[in-house]
Amino acid sequence: MNKILLVEDNEMNRDMLSRRLIRKGFDVVIAVDGEQAISMASSETPDLILMDMSLPIIDGWTATKHLKNQEVTANIPIIALTAHAMASDRTKAFAAGCDDYDTKPIEFKRLLEKINTLLST
Repeated sequence: MNKILLVEDNEMNRDMLSRRLIRKGFDVVIAVDGEQAISMASSETPDLILMDMSLPIIDGWTATKHLKNQEVTANIPIIALTAHAMASDRTKAFAAGCDDYDTKPIEFKRLLEKINTLLST
């Protein structure tokens, strides 16, 4: 069973997405801010991280850069999740080290395809 670290500060988004991922057979662990995401990525060693970019304490851009610069977490695929749909936001996500990018509101089928693609590589 693949483990996904879901980093999301919005309770409704977190609840909806985590339940749908669990129904698809994923083990889901949750962080509510960037600082917690960094800590949990090291301790939980997830197979993939879904990273909201607009987070309290440490934003998703900074948390992603930190994770990609740590040996223990550098190879964990990260999908940026953001309500920012500008082309520059996509570029910024990849520059931070994200492996893929998706916009909110989440289209679950599309996100699931991205998750499965990254987990199969």
